[in-house]
Amino acid sequence: MKIQVGKKELSEKQKKILRKVKVILQYVFIFLSLLIATTVAWVFRTWKGLTMEEVVFHIQAPTTGTDSGIISSFILTCPLISIVLTLVILLLHKRLGKIKDIAVLGLMVAFLAVAAFSVGYMWNRLDITAYAKNQTTESTFIEDNYADPKEVELTFPEKKRNLIYIYLESMENTYADEKSGGAFEKSRIPELAKLSLENENFSGNSTALNGGIPMYGATWTMGALFAQTSGLPLNLPIRGDLMSTQSEFLPGVINLGDILEENGYKQYFLMGSEAEFAGRDLYYKQHGNYTIYDYNYSLENGEIPEDYHVFWGYEDAKLFEFAKQHLTQISKNNEPFNFSMLTVDTHFEDGYRCKDCPNTFGDDQYANVMACSSKKVTEFVKWIQEQDFYENTTIVISGDHLTMDSNFCDDVPSSYERKVYTTYINSAVQPETEDYREYSTMDNFPTTLASLGVEISGNRLGLGTNLFSSEETLIETYGKEQVNTGLKMKSKFMDELTKDIVVENAKKVQEEEKAEAEEKKITADITVSDYDALSDSFKVSLSKVKCQLPVESIQCTVWKSDGMKALVWYEAEKQEDGTYSIEVKGSDLAHEEGSYDVIVYGQAEGYDPSVIKTVTGEIKEPESKITADVTVTNYDFRKGYFDVILSNVESTEPVTAIECTVWEKDGTVALKTYQAKRQGDGTYLLRIKAMDFYYKTGTYRILIYGQTENSPMMQMDEVFGEITG
Repeated sequence: MKIQVGKKELSEKQKKILRKVKVILQYVFIFLSLLIATTVAWVFRTWKGLTMEEVVFHIQAPTTGTDSGIISSFILTCPLISIVLTLVILLLHKRLGKIKDIAVLGLMVAFLAVAAFSVGYMWNRLDITAYAKNQTTESTFIEDNYADPKEVELTFPEKKRNLIYIYLESMENTYADEKSGGAFEKSRIPELAKLSLENENFSGNSTALNGGIPMYGATWTMGALFAQTSGLPLNLPIRGDLMSTQSEFLPGVINLGDILEENGYKQYFLMGSEAEFAGRDLYYKQHGNYTIYDYNYSLENGEIPEDYHVFWGYEDAKLFEFAKQHLTQISKNNEPFNFSMLTVDTHFEDGYRCKDCPNTFGDDQYANVMACSSKKVTEFVKWIQEQDFYENTTIVISGDHLTMDSNFCDDVPSSYERKVYTTYINSAVQPETEDYREYSTMDNFPTTLASLGVEISGNRLGLGTNLFSSEETLIETYGKEQVNTGLKMKSKFMDELTKDIVVENAKKVQEEEKAEAEEKKITADITVSDYDALSDSFKVSLSKVKCQLPVESIQCTVWKSDGMKALVWYEAEKQEDGTYSIEVKGSDLAHEEGSYDVIVYGQAEGYDPSVIKTVTGEIKEPESKITADVTVTNYDFRKGYFDVILSNVESTEPVTAIECTVWEKDGTVALKTYQAKRQGDGTYLLRIKAMDFYYKTGTYRILIYGQTENSPMMQMDEVFGEITG
């Protein structure tokens, strides 16, 4: 006999497998490198003004209701292109012959460099280094300048005014013509510009438009809504618990909705998208108990067809019609109201062009959408002014943030200060100064209350200043850059305000999860019987089964104690006395002796199954034994079967039955069981028919069992047969 000592050489089959694995890993690497590069490019092309604080917020906020167009754009631009390019490289690779390995290695290095460059570009573009530094560098700027609404005296007029607050998606003064203070030669928003200039935008004696500057933490929709109603930046710390798991949205903050609710206002928020997106429903329900009219509300109440969905939900043409209907009804009540609404058609990229949109600007869809929005908003304001309730109603119109459209403002000079559209209509008070004010969107918080005739002691709330007063804003006091620097840095004061969402709420969620776990928890006393040779089984019994909810089922999986695969599932039978019983049969386990882990599951009503306990049972080799010579014939293609013949059958006791189970060679489930027929010559015949396996060619594992008068079915042998084509 030749014995090979030392290193064992790989077989050709093993080498072939390793080569395939190597190629697969190479192309996975190439695909991932391409995916990283295309994703970074897509992100900054789609969100040109993306900031790190926005990234952090949306990582933690619910994404339900995201525009399907954005999702489709990502799939078509990133994964799909990466897959196509990878396949092209794969096809070229097959044509390169001997140099293909060198070529693939070169491509891997090249794509690694591209991916590394993309990550570096993202790092610099988001200024992650500065963000990380700011998160660890403490500042008292916010604390030093924060006017806590809890401590500021507010005096409402005897007759409280209604508020209609219209947030315009991505609307800027920039879109007006240069003569009006915009940055375009021809105005995209002539009606809105006229509306603002005829009312109040705090430009003083200037004939140019003025508006709020979105500061750090207020440069995306939810950040903007938060800043304009609380006077604070939406700056959440990066922690493990996500906003989507929270039941509250910064409960430590007092905002516009809280103040108005406390003073008897009924509040409503209308939007054509899903309110759950970015936690908007959470914010407005908790802070002011707003009634939410969103896309889902319209579906549920038959305002739009069941299958209707455009852009983010439904378009602004419908939004303004629904607003008229709601305001008509709300105004009949004898209580002051705050009706807030958010448009969506002007959302990037390129907006949504409805059937009413003009073609004034040719192929420039976003400009046409802006022009359409300008007309629709102004017409809606005119409708309000014609209603009986208008006399006692203030209208506030504000862009939420600067547009994130990738190229709409490319030609705007860098020296031009882009500001969101702002106007106050039918205010209860007039400005004390005729100066051109420099202000942020956080100043809207106290200014909105002042426009309702509310007297504010000190004229400051949050980080905002009442613009109708002569009090300086933070930007006027410190300058825009210094304010932004102060907002970016770590603040213990903000940590205190946000700790409720990341600590107390997390604790609440944990308590709710604990209560849920207790509700669905099933307990039981579980016993396992000894192996019974005659029945070839052991029994698992459950008694004293307890659960707060009704128990739908008890199941178990049986594993070989030293194995990695579950062999069989069992459903427990409930007995009349309330106990449960499971019989684990040796025949289901190929009569393989040894220990078996039995994982017992229980399913409470309304919940998925969960583990109750793991116990151990045992299958033993029977005392009786049957031996035989086993022959497997070749497959007969014409007759469609092969035979398993047992000869020289010997046993300590009379044999009562012989059978076999047929398995796929590497399978874990028996496919078919056959009963042997005793022949005249004393042999036993098992005929394995190809039709029982749908004529599937391949090797089959055959386990042969025998049974005597005083023993269960026991395994005798294991052989292999083959069905050929």
